[in-house]
Amino acid sequence: MFGRFLKVNDTCSVCGEALHHHRADDFPPYIVVTIVGHLVLGGFMMTEMLVALSNWQHLAIWVPITIAGSIALMQPVKGGVVGLQWALRMHGFGGHEDRPEDELPSQDRT
Repeated sequence: MFGRFLKVNDTCSVCGEALHHHRADDFPPYIVVTIVGHLVLGGFMMTEMLVALSNWQHLAIWVPITIAGSIALMQPVKGGVVGLQWALRMHGFGGHEDRPEDELPSQDRT
């Protein structure tokens, strides 16, 4: 699905589905921050309960884990978001242009 680390190919190499119009935007990083944040916070709190470490030792442990976990999860999560958009026929996957759905009809109050 990906041509580069986070750049989605224009088409699927297996079925030929057009992928160039997807818009994952900021949703994958939000998901990654939520997942990694919960895991790191839980690990930090568990470690703090079991072992008395200094702040520098915690930084030496948890900063690399946070960075590595974020990088490791970003591509699968973005692929999942693009797959969800495809399954729900969002952002060009439905065969028609997206229209803004938040425009309210005019209300004639006469």
